[in-house]
Amino acid sequence: MRTAPPEGVDPPPRPLPIEVGVRALRDDLSRYLCLAADGVDITITRYGRPVARISGTASSRLDQLIAAGVVTPPPSLGPRPVPRPMAVDATVSDLVAEQRR
Repeated sequence: MRTAPPEGVDPPPRPLPIEVGVRALRDDLSRYLCLAADGVDITITRYGRPVARISGTASSRLDQLIAAGVVTPPPSLGPRPVPRPMAVDATVSDLVAEQRR
């Protein structure tokens, strides 16, 4: 379980945002996606004007609350078991009609 940093200790600084043109983004998309995954906010520009933003999903509000110790993630329950088929002597229609009485 994650806990809040000790009092008086600052959290690690967020990476500085960067701007990238459409052509540079297209030429090196994998690199910019890795940067976004690491928490860098990337502003995409067209002719020098901002048109879009890419940011990683790792710094969601929920992740921040978990890191601060405000909320606790649910325990992993693992895969759900597959129910076993039941042996019955009637058809499904008969069973449904019986339950509706």
